[in-house]
Amino acid sequence: MRRLVIILFSLFFVQSAISSQSQDLNQTMKNMGHAYKQAMEATEAYEINRHLDTMLSLLKDSKQHSFKADVKAESIQGLEKVTSVIEQAKNLLAQEQIQQAKGLLKEVDVLRKHYHKLHEPPGFWELLFGK
Repeated sequence: MRRLVIILFSLFFVQSAISSQSQDLNQTMKNMGHAYKQAMEATEAYEINRHLDTMLSLLKDSKQHSFKADVKAESIQGLEKVTSVIEQAKNLLAQEQIQQAKGLLKEVDVLRKHYHKLHEPPGFWELLFGK
């Protein structure tokens, strides 16, 4: 009986730890989306840079999360691509090319949509018939 309680407690602890990591990543991504929106709405280069720095910090945090094994490499690759786009935008902002930087940042939204598909749960028909 004692072993059963220990096993159940261990399983509960592991499940809550995994759930907590998933929620942390979800919150990080929401914060990144908010920083992206603020950067796109900003009108001054220093404001945009501040929001891009926030995004870079959140990207660094995101890379520390544990992804599902089957999509880990692609997820990290997506985060690296977003980092690259942000760095390019920061270079444009250093030259006061605000509109070009904002145009480049639209690629972040395209990447977001593409890589978020990796983490979507399977649909009803996929569950029935597979991919």
